[in-house]
Amino acid sequence: MVELHPYPRFSIKERDRRWAAVRRKMREVGIDVIVVPNNTGHSTDFQANARYLTHVGGGGDSDVAAVFPLEGDVTAIATSAAPRWPCVQDWTDDVREANRAYGRATVERLKELKVDRGRIGIAGLGADTRTPEGTILYGFWKAVNDAFPHADFVDATDILRQVRIVKSEEEIEALIKSVEIIEKGVAAKIKAARPGAIDWEVWAAAICAMMHHGSELSVHYNWVSGKDPIRTLTRPTFRPLEVGDLIIDELEASWMGYRSQVVQPVYVGVADPLHEELIKIQREIFNAVVEQFKPGVSLRELMETAVKACKCASPPTGPTAGTTTTLTLHGRGAGDDGPIMVGNMRKSKDLDVLVQENMVCIFKPSAEIQRNGKKTICRWGDTVVAKANGGRRLGNLPHDLAVSAVE
Repeated sequence: MVELHPYPRFSIKERDRRWAAVRRKMREVGIDVIVVPNNTGHSTDFQANARYLTHVGGGGDSDVAAVFPLEGDVTAIATSAAPRWPCVQDWTDDVREANRAYGRATVERLKELKVDRGRIGIAGLGADTRTPEGTILYGFWKAVNDAFPHADFVDATDILRQVRIVKSEEEIEALIKSVEIIEKGVAAKIKAARPGAIDWEVWAAAICAMMHHGSELSVHYNWVSGKDPIRTLTRPTFRPLEVGDLIIDELEASWMGYRSQVVQPVYVGVADPLHEELIKIQREIFNAVVEQFKPGVSLRELMETAVKACKCASPPTGPTAGTTTTLTLHGRGAGDDGPIMVGNMRKSKDLDVLVQENMVCIFKPSAEIQRNGKKTICRWGDTVVAKANGGRRLGNLPHDLAVSAVE
């Protein structure tokens, strides 16, 4: 019996729930086995399916592949497998060495399963929420495809997407823990955002607080500071902060690989009066959309609710008259979860997705206005779970602008 290291873990009951749900979908479409290639891209978002099925994972460079048969043992494939992975989880006993040749090790396991003429599903062969070209590496695909010339290869991406889109109570608890950690980072950011502080150091204070309270690496963090910025950078700069600067970001924390997100704008010393008015409108939009986040409502209807709420909340005169909104939301969970409504991903097939109970998303609608010929945007966001009577926030931050002390 391997002694387990003191890491947080999901229960065996949660494992059995996931495995049964995926296997039901496999039977529906006649798939004999699902292969999940290794891919640590996008802050390990693309590694989520392998970790979801095996509980093997954690760490920014921990490549893990998985072989998930319709019946029989589930296999995790990793490098330095024996010393690293049996001692951190109790879901998957069959953990095999890849020696960085993940395709070759996968082929060996598939031959044991005798699927030479079977139907092999590949998770990541096709598009997912943010990966229109899939996530499988060419060398992995070639190794598996060449080894089984008579097998029927099909895309199994949608099977994992459908199962992962609805969260169990254990998953929701993990996302609540993630929010709690993020809010520690937000508090540290507000405390550190003093005039003269270096932007990078303020960011580091937020990240340090989240790591101190249990977040794994790697995590997503877009960030920018300045005079009325509207778009985050991929990382902070080394500029000194000035009174009146605005910091906008997207902070995430990873708890067992589960990542909520919080969007909390922070002003240095004093807030922009226009944004003090815009946050009132943004709050009305957010609350209206969250109230409608319940089973059977489509993303299109949520978008329409946001537009209607914006029109109702915008005053007929004054600096915020004519405020518009853009609803941005996307799934939160083990990584690249659906649904999604961001940027140019507002196509009809995305908008027709219906909300299901225990779907979890980050909601971050905007309140936008033109000032002196330039757009200004106020955005605040929290992670929300869909319930029968409407959405429930997972976080506890006040829905307002944050302002740091001057001294």
